[in-house]
Amino acid sequence: MKTVLILYGGRSGEHEVSLQSAASVVYNLSAQWKILLAGIDKEGVWYLQPQSAVEAARASAQKPLAITQDENAALSIVPGRGAALAGRLLPIDVVFPVLHGSFGEDGLVQGLLENARLAYVGAGVLGSALSMDKDTAKRVWRDAGIPVTPFFTLRTEEPREQAGKTAEAQFGYPFFVKPSAAGSSVGISKVHAREEFFPAIDEAFRYDSKVLVEKALSAREIECSVLGNLEPRAFTPGEIIPSHEFYDYNAKYIDSDGARLLVPAALDDAAREKVKALAVRAYRAAEAEGMARVDFFLDKDSGGLYVNEINTLPGFTGISMFPRMCAHGGLSYAALLDELLELGMERQRRREGLTFSYG
Repeated sequence: MKTVLILYGGRSGEHEVSLQSAASVVYNLSAQWKILLAGIDKEGVWYLQPQSAVEAARASAQKPLAITQDENAALSIVPGRGAALAGRLLPIDVVFPVLHGSFGEDGLVQGLLENARLAYVGAGVLGSALSMDKDTAKRVWRDAGIPVTPFFTLRTEEPREQAGKTAEAQFGYPFFVKPSAAGSSVGISKVHAREEFFPAIDEAFRYDSKVLVEKALSAREIECSVLGNLEPRAFTPGEIIPSHEFYDYNAKYIDSDGARLLVPAALDDAAREKVKALAVRAYRAAEAEGMARVDFFLDKDSGGLYVNEINTLPGFTGISMFPRMCAHGGLSYAALLDELLELGMERQRRREGLTFSYG
């Protein structure tokens, strides 16, 4: 029996979402896996959880996982060797970072795991960091000939007055202002008039030192799950239909009627295949591995399809779109988890086969 260490919680605005995702993962993992749980508190400390927490989560996914902060159970990472508790290495075959947003999805945890030579689920350091930064991802896609919504970037040291004039001239109203590297629609504003621009910029700069100013489209929001390492495959797309003006944080996590989540999306065969093919192209260009959810805008006026963003550690709650789209494609939640863990170990074996010294 192989052992998986599940990381959850973390220093992120999506800490609570991670607790829900991890509960669903534990509940749905097949019996072939021995589970260790490591809860990461909001200060970033890793705590090994008691086995009773694993047993409770195995029995029911109704409650989010909690984090017991026992200083005697604080974990440490040993470079080149793995994870240790009180100086003793834990027997770990693969790590599943069920973490969302900063300090989990942005390459920082991935780099730590690489240094410890631990296999893990999901994109590597480059793919994670690149995908988290919307500005960088959009530039990579644009250079690869993948359509993205028109945008420009503003940094803290750059003049804001000119940025407002540029947005007004290039995009007209409304347009979006969003942090470049923040998840789950945190810090995003839709600007309808000139007087809304500076408050929107101030809000976005609370979360990042670089923000995107992006044209707003009258568009459908289409999502597509992609799975795999060297040979990724896409699943039947789904659609988000928000009841709010756009799919903001409240619509995602607070308002229970904030959006309808449809799987499959109402697309004809040609459009469906176009979304799937473009999702794989975007996934490869972003150096993603393991899994990702690729999000699109489908312009209601022109019919144009644009890649909006890529999420390399998507939600895994009972209603999350990523596992639902995979399930619609014939891959059950349990089988999906098995494949993800195997993909993480396969990538590590491939990496261990490389040469890292010369002479």
